[in-house]
Amino acid sequence: MGGQVSSVDGVHVVVVGGGFGGVAAAQQLKSQALNFTLIDMRDAFHHNVASLRASVQPGFARRTFIPFADTFGDSFVQGRVERVDINRQTVVLQGGREVQFSHLILCTGTDGPFPGKFNTEASYQSSVQTYEDFTKQVQAADSVVVVGGGSTGVEMAAEIKTEHPEKKVVLIHSRIALADPELLPSVRHQAKEVLLQKGVELLLGEKVNNLSQLQLNVTNKNTEVTTERGETLTTDLIVRCTGLKVNSAAYDSSFSASMADNGALKVNQHLQVQGFTNIYAVGDCADVKEPKMAYHAQLHAAVAVSNIVNSLRGKELTSYHTGNVTMLLAMGRDDGVGQFNGFKLPRCAVVLGKSRDLLLWKSWREMKQQQP
Repeated sequence: MGGQVSSVDGVHVVVVGGGFGGVAAAQQLKSQALNFTLIDMRDAFHHNVASLRASVQPGFARRTFIPFADTFGDSFVQGRVERVDINRQTVVLQGGREVQFSHLILCTGTDGPFPGKFNTEASYQSSVQTYEDFTKQVQAADSVVVVGGGSTGVEMAAEIKTEHPEKKVVLIHSRIALADPELLPSVRHQAKEVLLQKGVELLLGEKVNNLSQLQLNVTNKNTEVTTERGETLTTDLIVRCTGLKVNSAAYDSSFSASMADNGALKVNQHLQVQGFTNIYAVGDCADVKEPKMAYHAQLHAAVAVSNIVNSLRGKELTSYHTGNVTMLLAMGRDDGVGQFNGFKLPRCAVVLGKSRDLLLWKSWREMKQQQP
């Protein structure tokens, strides 16, 4: 992005959401010496790429949360954003606090069921404890049903079976093909082969009939799960890995005219929200046709911050272009499948690239903190 922009009077960038995109934006704003405030409802960044490992491996969760204040100091504010006042250019937090902005970067991400997602107001200690408590539920269960065979469900089933090979694990998926539709068919088939090799039982082309009546994430021995085709399974623990939705609560009252049907914000090629030149959407809440991934959120953040800097310098704005899909699925610490730039990768390369450490080293390095 070139040299620093010395702090400009009246410039204050507010970043809403401290996920991968928000942290990347804050880091780049900091390196540019621009005034900014990062707002998140937790006091620690959640490296949720590793959340599934943290839900099966005791002691792992503390490595997946990184305190914001240690990196960003007074530029971090903990709170839940209730709305954006466009006319007054303020972000309004629960409790009434207001934060003024000249530029706004919305990085609110997606929400979904625990343990894959953990979008809750929480401290570092309570966040870690929530995952530690869940590992005990997994340990207490002799059998587990994972509902949903997208990428999260595939990784969840593999993590449980890797950590607890003695447990019966059944994956129920409404479609025949597993994992993300953006993946090469050969990679999706390979994910199925890895699950079968690990001993995961697959029930494909089936939907759970009584999911709304079932207690999730708590071990209840001999719970009955029924499918729409009339099959009945008995299990001790049910983990749901379906139902991701765009987390639009912070902005939906102010940006309804700029929202897509799924709650994401419509953006132009510069990632500016439709109708605004000083407001950007980054990551999962941006209506960009590509898989929702941490990697893409970080690329978006670079474009958004570049464009804030370029606008201040009177330079031409940068455009964001989608590329060939790069996606790695960690299937336990000892296996994985994936592709790089549209080309299938050897499983051993995925293990080295992601599965062993789940890229935790990268987040700790970027936050300039020491991993415990």
